[in-house]
Amino acid sequence: MVGAGVFTTSGFTLAELGTPGRVLLAWAIGGLVALAGAVSYGRLVRVIPESGGEYRFLSRAAHPLLGQVAGWTSLIAGFAGAIAFAATALESYLLPEGVRPAWLPPDVAAIAVVLAAALLHGWGPSLGASLQNLAVALKLVLLVTFVGFAIAMPSGAGWSGAPLEDAGELSALALASALVWISLSYSGFNAAVYVAEESTEVARIVPRALLVGTVVTTLLYLGLNAIFVFAPPAAEVAGSPDVAAVAARWIGGEALERGVRGVIAVALLTSVSSLSMAGPRVAVKMADDGLLPERMRFREGRPLGAVLLQAGLAILILAVTSLEELLGYLGLTLSLCAALTVGCLFLPAMRANDPSSSRPWIPGFYVGATVLSAVLLAIQSPGQLLAAGITFLVGVVMHLVTRRRGAAPAE
Repeated sequence: MVGAGVFTTSGFTLAELGTPGRVLLAWAIGGLVALAGAVSYGRLVRVIPESGGEYRFLSRAAHPLLGQVAGWTSLIAGFAGAIAFAATALESYLLPEGVRPAWLPPDVAAIAVVLAAALLHGWGPSLGASLQNLAVALKLVLLVTFVGFAIAMPSGAGWSGAPLEDAGELSALALASALVWISLSYSGFNAAVYVAEESTEVARIVPRALLVGTVVTTLLYLGLNAIFVFAPPAAEVAGSPDVAAVAARWIGGEALERGVRGVIAVALLTSVSSLSMAGPRVAVKMADDGLLPERMRFREGRPLGAVLLQAGLAILILAVTSLEELLGYLGLTLSLCAALTVGCLFLPAMRANDPSSSRPWIPGFYVGATVLSAVLLAIQSPGQLLAAGITFLVGVVMHLVTRRRGAAPAE
């Protein structure tokens, strides 16, 4: 979960909302929505204890058409787009303006990271998983250390939390836009369901992983964002894509800034790696159902074809989009897809097999909050809704094509 979003979003969010307090409130609301989503996905995986995420849940519980729309949305936005976003953010932190050599073209470093992660998880999935666990542990230790250091060391701004000079009243449209951006940072709460079948005792371990991971991440996000938006002057943070580096420089000077850039580089590397590990399982399931070529299936225990497909899509996306454009598109597209998936819990067949069906308010809160934020954002930025609609349309078209070919997706 802890990836590019938390290190890039708050600068744009502060510019939208106007005050640090509102930014922290938005992150707290986002955390509550993510917790409701984690509980809801835990219920889904107890009823359908299989890998594949939204593709598998919607194919089984609703209709193969919706499953294929979700599958292609996961391939394009959920993983390839998210990998592109994380790799682009990594490059912006490692090679900011003024540091990048004149001879090095933009996106080269990001593409190299994507290819390295693809080769690691395509050729040696067991080694990749072990290195991923080690890197995540290191990432959490470093980030918690940064939070503790920042709290213990007063900043030059006195932690005043002063608003932007042109900050006005809080509007529902501005808050909705911020929540959709923030939802991207929380979107990894459901990652465990993509590899559910590769764990033991799926119905017990995966829901617990979803819940515990989301709680820990929410607390970490609140601590990090309190530093990002309260320590430096608001004008220096607003609109900045590398808000963590700005805050570190204001707190401890250039030395701390360099250290924080290194910590974030580790965090973003683990983000690219985890997405490269989980995402291909969707393509594998689609290949198992005859919706993608057989070369996308596991071969000798390796999902090499699916990994390379995902890496190719990620490189294409990062070559044609910017960081801020990806932020809105991914947040809206993935939120709507997740809300549709959680909505399966209200279907009669799912309710009959869901031991927690007597508590519908949790998935209801998740679906309602997600859809409301998406609708308000679409009113403010219709172009984002158009991009999401095109992504969903790809799934519809591919469903019609595969039906004509005679493929039989899982029901």
